[in-house]
Amino acid sequence: MAIHRIAIGSPGEAGQPDAIRAAFAEFFSMLIFVFAGQGSGMAYSKLTNNGPATPAGLIAASLSHAFGLFVAVSVGANISGGHVNPAVTFGAFIGGNITLLRSILYWIAQLLGSVVACILLKSATGGMETSAFALSSDISVWNALLFEIVMTFGLVYTVYATAVDPKKGNIGIIAPIAIGVIVGANILAGGAFDGASMNPAVSFGPAVVSWTWTHHWVYWVGPFIGAAFAAIIYDNIFIGDDGHEPLSNSDF
Repeated sequence: MAIHRIAIGSPGEAGQPDAIRAAFAEFFSMLIFVFAGQGSGMAYSKLTNNGPATPAGLIAASLSHAFGLFVAVSVGANISGGHVNPAVTFGAFIGGNITLLRSILYWIAQLLGSVVACILLKSATGGMETSAFALSSDISVWNALLFEIVMTFGLVYTVYATAVDPKKGNIGIIAPIAIGVIVGANILAGGAFDGASMNPAVSFGPAVVSWTWTHHWVYWVGPFIGAAFAAIIYDNIFIGDDGHEPLSNSDF
């Protein structure tokens, strides 16, 4: 079972140079991703004078997040693994691919990166609102929770298949492309219902800067549940105890 390989880590791990470099990589990757993704939504609001959501706006959000995440994962992959998502880090932890202490370091860096990106966006746009994620009027919190669980499951399953599985071979940039594409596709599927976060840090930054916390827990609980399911299922069915290898930082 993947859960048997969960590791806490050594007390001094957070102070190791490679862990600090990895945390900085996660911070900057998250900043890049959120600035592009959240910024595209703010640009859409400006172009439409805060008009209602349209299919074109949903497509624009999907593309901007897919492209931004592809870049963010790519630039961080060789240093931190390019998680760019607390849920991905949690999935890696559940599978025994990262210690709890390093995960906490990643989570802090990811959350700070998102907050800083939103502060920069608010400043650069002359005070425009960085809108927090919200449910559409006809969607309950349980509907949104299920959306986030399933969408994040698909994301973390993709991460495991293309970046974690030791049998993946040398597939170069396929992993960042696949990860960006599944996020873009899930935004097309769930964006109109709950914003399709799949990423607690992406939800956290706008919530802090706008100080809007309505239903915010959904964007943490859903992704973490989905990530855990994906990690446990993929690790136990497709990797297994015999095929499992702890990943180096250069791999994930």
